[in-house]
Amino acid sequence: MKTKMYLHNEKFIAGMTLKDSAELELNNMALHACISPDHILANRKKLADSLDCRLDDFVCANQTHSAHFQRVTSKEKGYGANHTDSAIADTDALYTYEPNLLLCSFTADCVPVMFYNEVSGLVGVIHSGWQGTVKEISLKLWEHLKHVENCNLNNLHVHIGAALSQEKFEVDVDVYNKFKGLGYADSFIYYNERTNKYHIDNQQTVKKQCELAGIPAEQITIDRTCTFVDPSGFSYRQDKQCGRHLSFIMKKGD
Repeated sequence: MKTKMYLHNEKFIAGMTLKDSAELELNNMALHACISPDHILANRKKLADSLDCRLDDFVCANQTHSAHFQRVTSKEKGYGANHTDSAIADTDALYTYEPNLLLCSFTADCVPVMFYNEVSGLVGVIHSGWQGTVKEISLKLWEHLKHVENCNLNNLHVHIGAALSQEKFEVDVDVYNKFKGLGYADSFIYYNERTNKYHIDNQQTVKKQCELAGIPAEQITIDRTCTFVDPSGFSYRQDKQCGRHLSFIMKKGD
């Protein structure tokens, strides 16, 4: 099973599953976009084994391109792991301080964000498609963590996973105007006169939201793999029937 690990030490694990022709449904991890739920559960169990955890440790949300986030506790352990109807509703970001909860985010071109705080043990995931980005889900979560959870954002480390590249993320003026309206994304946009399309770097816009919140730039990494171009990527823009990557993070317990 192909998995890209962004973080793997004695405290945390974080990574992203990849498209893999040797696995069922090319290693699709999404129950909401599959041929057979049994295939997805088999893939998830295989991932759990590789991470030395159990499928029942997964926590998944029904993502709706919202700016909604939720703090997860052991009470939510297993939510969405085996069925979509048990997933946390209408939520695109999860965070927790508790160990042995594998927080999950599903993407196929959208930007996955994984973050951790070595001091407090906080971990979390964000699903930031272009709609989530213009709704500023990341920025809103950072502000919440700062003001409600008393999180020192100077201690946050952020991994921005593989997503649709600027070259392949071409949009019309309506989406351009939404990014333009943010007031800080101009340098991540260019216009193609030949096609009359705008090209937007969603990953860099999310990185900018992290920096605006006060997360040090040197503690933010970006995986520039394009999910459209790279053979290991699932791309909804390329194929509406495609599977989904699972981006994950977990604080290890004793």
